[in-house]
Amino acid sequence: MKGQQSLRLLRQLRNGTQQSFARRLAHGQSAAGSLRDHEDIIIQMPWGHIAGKWYGRKDVRPILGIHGWMDNAGTFDTLAPLLPAHLPLLTIDAPGHGLSSWLPKGTAYHSIELVQLMRRIIKYFNWEKLSLLGHSMSSLNGFVFGSMFPDKLDMFIGLDVMKPLIRSEKTFIDKLAERLENNLKLEERMLEGSEPPSYEWDKLVERMHLGTSKSISLESCQYILKRSCKPSKQDPNRFYFSHDNRVKASFVYTLSNETVLEMAARINVPYLFIKALQAPYYEDMKYYNATLDVLRKNPQFEYYEVEGSHHVHLNEPEKVAPLINAFINKYRPDV
Repeated sequence: MKGQQSLRLLRQLRNGTQQSFARRLAHGQSAAGSLRDHEDIIIQMPWGHIAGKWYGRKDVRPILGIHGWMDNAGTFDTLAPLLPAHLPLLTIDAPGHGLSSWLPKGTAYHSIELVQLMRRIIKYFNWEKLSLLGHSMSSLNGFVFGSMFPDKLDMFIGLDVMKPLIRSEKTFIDKLAERLENNLKLEERMLEGSEPPSYEWDKLVERMHLGTSKSISLESCQYILKRSCKPSKQDPNRFYFSHDNRVKASFVYTLSNETVLEMAARINVPYLFIKALQAPYYEDMKYYNATLDVLRKNPQFEYYEVEGSHHVHLNEPEKVAPLINAFINKYRPDV
């Protein structure tokens, strides 16, 4: 009964967003839908639910697609139609993102929760193994998952962010203090229950585009916004971002370079990593290259670079799809 209620809630949330898109269409604006048929699903969790989109057949274990920080399952909308038809794809909204439940009041977000979420989803579906497609923070956490549970992973595709980033001691302490303070401020705003700032549609799109340093193209913003905005109650012609703002102050790993190198050495599964050349590396290149050297000792590791932004898989999926498809067909072929 609880699962049915959650699914009804998901449909109501989705329909509310679709109605707002319909209003924009009436004013001559475009709205993008998923380019491949899917079924909305709900995955029950102890704190609420995870919302997802299941593409393809149900009798085969899918690839699990998880998005990057502040994005949602829409990040794979343009890539999904280009992937092999024989293998289903399940894309999800992480906690606090998209249409998934927020974490309870009084808690904070941490990167390790995505690793635990992967284990929870394996348990929920009673899978023996996980095939993972991760972008950005989920690529990073796929790296962590693969080092901890290589026996639970049969294939891993990472997009653009390879691993936990290395920070100096001073930077770590300063950032930790900043995030603690920001988390408390964001929690106070949440408890007030006031509506977040709202914007006219074009301004909302522009804010997302600029907020990602133009990594998400203006055209591609709509795929993310389908699951992460709502019409204002004060003015239905204005929209606000509907994710949990506490995600902005998420806590991240504080690992030594030696720990990350040991993690890389433990990943012994088929692993494809694609780096976008117009995206930053987010750390000193010496740490990135050192990890890459260790990963290349794995005979099943493949590394490619493509022209494009951090969201090249969304803006220009045709650049990464051939690499991903060759990898999938090699390690999970149609039988």
